[in-house]
Amino acid sequence: MRVDCRVGLSSRFLAFPRKMAVMISLALLLIGFSVVSALLLTVTHFRTANYSEQPVARNMGLSLVAALAGLQIAHWGWLYLDRTWIDTGLYRMLLFTVAPAFWAFSQPLLKAQTFVGSNSRTIIHALPIAIAPWLGRDLALPLAFVIGAGYLLALARDVHHLRMQRDEYAQEIVLLGTIFVIAVGVALLGVLQTHLPDKLFFILYAMAIGLAFLLVQMALGLRPQLSVEVAETAKASYQNSTLTRVDCPAMLERLAGLMDGERIYENSDLSLAGLAERLGLSSHQLSELVNVHLGKNFSRYLREVRVAAAGRMLCAEPSASVLSVGLSVGFSAQSNFYEAFREIEGMTPGQYRKLRRKGDIRS
Repeated sequence: MRVDCRVGLSSRFLAFPRKMAVMISLALLLIGFSVVSALLLTVTHFRTANYSEQPVARNMGLSLVAALAGLQIAHWGWLYLDRTWIDTGLYRMLLFTVAPAFWAFSQPLLKAQTFVGSNSRTIIHALPIAIAPWLGRDLALPLAFVIGAGYLLALARDVHHLRMQRDEYAQEIVLLGTIFVIAVGVALLGVLQTHLPDKLFFILYAMAIGLAFLLVQMALGLRPQLSVEVAETAKASYQNSTLTRVDCPAMLERLAGLMDGERIYENSDLSLAGLAERLGLSSHQLSELVNVHLGKNFSRYLREVRVAAAGRMLCAEPSASVLSVGLSVGFSAQSNFYEAFREIEGMTPGQYRKLRRKGDIRS
């Protein structure tokens, strides 16, 4: 039986031209990567405190990665086992889930508001998912991608509101923009899929999902706190100015005094609300002050202050352990310290200390 299975599997692959076999192998590799990435995002990214104030974003994000992982499993069954899971009602429901889940996930982050629609509005978003099992493949695929294109346009409009922050998020915007391009390409392929050779659309679709997961992982690697920072930036972008009666230069001087003089950043529990109270501002006012006048959100600003202090301490106290330095400047854990230091300085604290000793980094 084992020999027969191998022969059968080999014959299926040999039946394809060489280029198609290579594409199938790459698609299968990206399918595996997608499923593993979905699991990692579920147990790490979406379970962090980043989403404690955004439960809708967390739930929609989990729904999104679950739907994409389910689609990839169906693609694996079709490309590797010749199982027609792509023709099931569940596959079509997952297909129609991706776009609205992605859109609902983005709303609390990009528009600083929770997606809570009326009953009629919720029904509109859920209706295509509900009727999907009764649609044939030739209708379901193009319809799903046409609807998805509509959601993409809405997302592009929302992202446009954050255009003033494009310098701060330059690398991440390139990566996430590439995901948008991939999504548009897949939408066009979905409309034209009936004219493509057998299995080619699903090969390309599986590869596109895998590449999207790869780009998301790269974006989070560059900016682990990306979701928090985008949400803070969105709040400052959408709200009306709260600084009309605030002496901003004087307030910035007081902020610098608290950081440089009192070294308030050393308190690991320091929060936007707590610092705003010390300054006699509201949280919204402090958030806008930092965003508008310092060109970054509060989370980024606080990490930069702590990393700068850590850099000075690493050089001034060569016998101090890296962990003690990180804890001294306000980081609550070694992993958070390393993550922030690598993000801002492009290297680990240990590497930074060695290079400073050699004189390769100037103050």
